[in-house]
Amino acid sequence: MDYKQAGVNIDEGNRLVNMIKPIAKDTLTQGVLEGIGGFAALYEIKNYKNPVLVSSTDGVGTKLKIAFMMDKHDTIGIDLVAMCVNDVIVTGAFPLFFLDYFATGKLESEKAYQVIKGIAKGCKEAECALIGGETAEMPEFYKEGEYDLAGFCVGIAEKDELIDTNLIKEKDIIIGISSSGIHSNGYSLVRKVFFDMNSFKVDDYIEELGKTLGEELLTPTKIYIKTIKALKKFKIKGIAHITGGGFIDNIPRILKNNVSVKIDKNGWYIPPVFDLIKKMGKIDDKEMYRTFNMGIGMILVVDKNIADNVVAKINEIGEKAYVIGEIVQKEGGVII
Repeated sequence: MDYKQAGVNIDEGNRLVNMIKPIAKDTLTQGVLEGIGGFAALYEIKNYKNPVLVSSTDGVGTKLKIAFMMDKHDTIGIDLVAMCVNDVIVTGAFPLFFLDYFATGKLESEKAYQVIKGIAKGCKEAECALIGGETAEMPEFYKEGEYDLAGFCVGIAEKDELIDTNLIKEKDIIIGISSSGIHSNGYSLVRKVFFDMNSFKVDDYIEELGKTLGEELLTPTKIYIKTIKALKKFKIKGIAHITGGGFIDNIPRILKNNVSVKIDKNGWYIPPVFDLIKKMGKIDDKEMYRTFNMGIGMILVVDKNIADNVVAKINEIGEKAYVIGEIVQKEGGVII
């Protein structure tokens, strides 16, 4: 009896490590002293007077099921990076490095390589280093051909450059930055609506979407690093990542001083996939806005005097931004 007969192939694990070393190396930044291959990764902090480290961890939920159904694994890693780094930047920090956890019942190096290639692509876009990770082969723990992912990101900011949400006040403006689609939340409901209630298949072409259902559902989560960096000259009072919990649960996380957000839901373009989900699932508005981003992946709170300039700058760099609401004097919450 040996470990391989018990279901764990050490040689396959080593093969994967050798496959991913070059793509991880391509993401390394100046601060990396030691990356993939050792017992721990080392990162040196330079050129900060009073640094604050900011950390985030996340997964991609049952969006993984869409990757399994399509047997397409080279973009789901972008989602993993996005879900972590987008949480880091809302504080005013920017990511330094990223680690991943990949777990499966039986390791297939080629499939795992595609996943990690996507992670590396996300790290490049987020301007952070893929510095390490863990591959776990756990026989009988996962269904055949399936895997799970988790991501871990550490960012940094000067203490006096952290976003101070205490500055948010009545009549401040809410700017919404467009999402790339559903991103990585609400997929248990999405799958229920499309596959259980309406018997769609991932390769069905949907006229309203202009693509197959699978292509729409597997669209990677947008990474907002470059957008937020482009706004450094503006005073941003608050940023919220519209992730699990949608508008209703995420925006109140940055609200203090007994204020609320009044959202004009006619103030931006809502991608047709959300109308399709609502109609086919017979879902009410409140549930939609609590579950999904509805076409807005990130919101900014700014003074009304600079709102138009901020929107113009975001649009100038190729993103789509809209004035979607304002701060009102009322106990914390969201009015839609």
